[in-house]
Amino acid sequence: MERRSKIRNKILAGLSDDDSALLLPALALVDLPMRKILESRNRRIDHVFFLEAGMASIVASGGSHHSIEIGIVGNEGMTGLPILMVTDRSPHETFMHAAGTGWRIATADLQQAMAQSAGLRERLLRYAHTMFVQMGFNALSNGRYRLEERLARWLLMAQDRSGADVPLTHEFLAVMLGTRRPGVTTAINRLEKSGILKSRRGLVTILDRRALEDAANGSYGAAEAEYARLFGNS
Repeated sequence: MERRSKIRNKILAGLSDDDSALLLPALALVDLPMRKILESRNRRIDHVFFLEAGMASIVASGGSHHSIEIGIVGNEGMTGLPILMVTDRSPHETFMHAAGTGWRIATADLQQAMAQSAGLRERLLRYAHTMFVQMGFNALSNGRYRLEERLARWLLMAQDRSGADVPLTHEFLAVMLGTRRPGVTTAINRLEKSGILKSRRGLVTILDRRALEDAANGSYGAAEAEYARLFGNS
C-alpha cells in the first residue's frame, strides 16, 4: 500500500485494490531520459511503460522527411496500445520527448494480468479509447487549424503533462507539428509578443493559460473532456 500511495500515474493510481495487488509486483520504476525509444517501428514490444513524469511522443513516419506526432503520453497514461489491441507491434515510433520516469512492465506480465482481471482490461481499454480520441483531434487540428492555433493546442497538452515549463526546441516542435522550423519560430514569437508565453533556448514557459486556450481557438479541450469523463480530473 505504501508503494501505491507514491504512484503519480493516473491509470495505476486509480486501480482497485485487487488489480493493484495483481499488477504492482510486476512493475519496476525506471529513468526515462530524453529521446529514449520506448517502442520502435515494426518491432516487437517487449515492455509497456506507465509514465510517472516526463512526456512521450508517438510519431508516424512516411520517410526521413515525412514525420509527424500523432499522440502525446504523460502521467495520465501508458504506452503499448498495440498490446491492448491484441497485437505485438506498431508501425509508429514512441520516444521520450521530455525526460522523466515510468513504471516498466514486461509485455507478458501485463497480458497475464489482463487475462486474470476483466476490470483491469476494461480500464486499460478505456484509456486506449481516449488515445484514439486524442489522435482523431490531432488529425482535425493538423488538417483544419492554422499553425499558431495548433501550436497553442500542443503547448496546452504539453503543459497538462509537464507543468508550466515545456521543454522543446523549435526544430523538434516543427517535426511534432509537421511544418517548417521558421513557421514555428514565427508562431512562438507572436504568442510571446502577446504576453502569453516566454521562450528561451530549449524551454517555453506559459504565462497566461487562459489566453493560450483562446489562441487555440477551440482545437483544445474535446479530447481532454473525454479523458475527464472516463477517469476524472485528478
